[in-house]
Amino acid sequence: MFKHFFIILITFTVSISTALADKSMKIGKKGKQEDVTRIIKVLMYDNYFEPNSFKVQSGETIKFEVENVGELVHEFNIANQTMHKDHQSEMQKLVEMEIILADSIDKMSMMDKSMAHSHTNSVLLEPKKSKDLIWKFENVSNIEIACNVPGHYDVGMIAKVEIN
Repeated sequence: MFKHFFIILITFTVSISTALADKSMKIGKKGKQEDVTRIIKVLMYDNYFEPNSFKVQSGETIKFEVENVGELVHEFNIANQTMHKDHQSEMQKLVEMEIILADSIDKMSMMDKSMAHSHTNSVLLEPKKSKDLIWKFENVSNIEIACNVPGHYDVGMIAKVEIN
């Protein structure tokens, strides 16, 4: 009996520690134009990124030129898996409030800070729109780039990031 309790306790402790460690992982920070060492053009198609993986050096500052060439609204978001999962509930609310539609964004509603989508690690784009994101990859691990528009992450709109 004690042995089973001990195994359950260890399993619970490891699970909680893993979950908390993932949430506290650093993903880098907003970069500065003068520190950019490389420019990467990113195309967002309907439910995939091109390129679909990135190799970056630790400490490198990259300017991502992101263009939505698809027919749907898409997001380019740099985070870890737990952060993406948490952000998906926020994105779901924006869809439920009809701020994000399949092919457009109600920008007037987004001007209200309580309903805004303003994150330094993210770009949310309507079809045929583009925007740049400058990111410094320092103290990062286990990150990925993903679209958190409801359903898109689930169908694999994820790009892997390899840090060297």
